[in-house]
Amino acid sequence: MTVREAYIKASSFLRERGVGEHAASAELLMRHVLGVTRTRLLLLWSDPMDAEAFKRLWVLLQRRAAGEPVQYIVGETYFYGLPFAVTPAVLIPRPETELLVERIVALGRELWPPDCGVSPLAVDIGTGSGAIAVSLASECPSWRVAAVDISPAALEVAGGNCVRNGVAGRIALLEGDLFEPAVREYGADGIDILVSNPPYIPSRDLAGLQVEVREYEPHLALDGGADGLVPYRRMLEQMERFGVWPRLVGFEVGMGQARDLERMLAETGRWEETLIVEDLAGIERHVLALRRVKG
Repeated sequence: MTVREAYIKASSFLRERGVGEHAASAELLMRHVLGVTRTRLLLLWSDPMDAEAFKRLWVLLQRRAAGEPVQYIVGETYFYGLPFAVTPAVLIPRPETELLVERIVALGRELWPPDCGVSPLAVDIGTGSGAIAVSLASECPSWRVAAVDISPAALEVAGGNCVRNGVAGRIALLEGDLFEPAVREYGADGIDILVSNPPYIPSRDLAGLQVEVREYEPHLALDGGADGLVPYRRMLEQMERFGVWPRLVGFEVGMGQARDLERMLAETGRWEETLIVEDLAGIERHVLALRRVKG
């Protein structure tokens, strides 16, 4: 059996079992087993497939067919052009979240130009794999970044990704509930930027999620309470309690939640502007608010 024939067999196996994006999954698993890049895989197309390697591939294909996400199987994914280790302790970073990072970077550079002499502190609440925090630190070297999570296992993964991407010395990892650890570390006036992709799936909808999410990704990072908006309310309550009002905030939300969150932010009277950003599917996915004047 050649490498090409093994790929066709793997892809067909996944397709017959109803796996979405079966061809991409088969390719990723083959590259993982063979330890090669996509280019190298194509160069090996006509070579014989090692029998032991095919046995290892078949074991992984069984896991994928059972619903396990391919990112967990291979142990990594890419986000904002950077490699991230992922384990079942963290959500798999989604491409749509890259748009939130992109907008935070653009607005942050407007509020704190690189030559302004100020290094704003950006706090990523519910960091998970550290995808947002690491991307911000990589993209904006002058910024200070803190990554907060209530899960020690998630922070361990995030810490490894900080090292992997060369930003470990510039990101503080803080364990605790939402704003509390950041306020303890930096004080009420020390947080300039808040960014968060919190749990936003309504509790009643969890059972209907696709098997890859429902059975394998951590429910702690999915369940947003009765209407999916509980984490946002709690963050706003903590802002009020601690007197923390960052000049720039950005949140990811679920389908149909953006207008409600925008109204919640506007009702505080703490920001001059609010902005809703659609993802590539046209879903209102991110809500941002900012003050252009400090104070």
